[in-house]
Amino acid sequence: MKKVNRLLLYIVVFTGSLPLAILLLIFLTPVPPTGEMEHARKTISIAGRGRADTYSNKLYAEAQIYYDSAMGNWQNENNRFIYFRNFEKVALFAELSTKKASQAAENAVSNSSNLKMKLIQKIDSLNNLISGVNKLFYTYPLTSEIRERISRGKLFLKEAEIAYQEGQYLEANIKISDSELLLMEGYSYVNENLKEYFQSYPVWKSWIDKTISDSKKNRDYSIIVDKFSRKCFIYLNGIKQYEFEADLGLNWVGDKKVRGDMATPEGMYKITKKIEGSNTRYYKSLLLNYPNDEDKMKFQNEVISGSLLPNAIIGSLIEIHGSGGIGIDWTQGCVALTNNEMDVVFKIAKVGTPVTIVGSMTDLQYVVTK
Repeated sequence: MKKVNRLLLYIVVFTGSLPLAILLLIFLTPVPPTGEMEHARKTISIAGRGRADTYSNKLYAEAQIYYDSAMGNWQNENNRFIYFRNFEKVALFAELSTKKASQAAENAVSNSSNLKMKLIQKIDSLNNLISGVNKLFYTYPLTSEIRERISRGKLFLKEAEIAYQEGQYLEANIKISDSELLLMEGYSYVNENLKEYFQSYPVWKSWIDKTISDSKKNRDYSIIVDKFSRKCFIYLNGIKQYEFEADLGLNWVGDKKVRGDMATPEGMYKITKKIEGSNTRYYKSLLLNYPNDEDKMKFQNEVISGSLLPNAIIGSLIEIHGSGGIGIDWTQGCVALTNNEMDVVFKIAKVGTPVTIVGSMTDLQYVVTK
């Protein structure tokens, strides 16, 4: 109060007028940047409603820091004598806060739009991946762990789609990342397994060519089973006559190694016996000469090398039989057809009819891209 009275006295002496001195005091009073601060506050609020805290977090945080600095300086200046106050820093920080908040709001719109585009592209990509997995590996004998990973990946993708539709883009992004990791792990594992399996394709191809060539040369029937496509093809004179769906062994990938491994063997065989009526549990059946000499030699070599246990027993009783058409792999290594299809095969087949079983009649590139 003494400072104000002294200042007023100086002005009265200098001007010679008390009213003029009062006006000068009012004029000289520092004015806080209230408008600038309100503008900064509203701009931050607008940016917040636009989810700038999520989609432009750095700029939004800087805007808040500048606003807090402005408020802090304002409070400090208010603690000073009224005529000694200086609100320049307050105005500067308010201006910087407004600028950063505006940039944050604009970036949030852009980033949100980009994220939405990225998410929909990822969702489409993963759905295509799932289609590929379903096409290639629907009946592939996956391990329970890999099948579980793929199932969880599909579930996460569904949850991501729901979050996206509800506008929860960050949540959708997290779910998509989880889904992609699980699906790619499962797909990569099976894809590598498939590549390894198809290394035998040149051998399969030689068996197929010989079987068809012999059918043409002998002017007789021959049978080819394609395990990957689950098809049983009937040839006559080297020309395909019939094509049937087939059910296989539960663990059909790879050659049969031991009794009870649920694998359908691969090789060139012949029908050794036609069985029907009460002599077979599967409507009608055609017994194959598995294990043939090549299978026995391979089995012995694996026992000797230690890749099979010394007490391992080679499999037997592999047939083409009826009671199939289930659409899943369920046999213990046999090839199962529907009863109507089995009637056709049983009628044309005889003891000695060639039966060639291969992993695939087409190479891996065709299998993957078809």
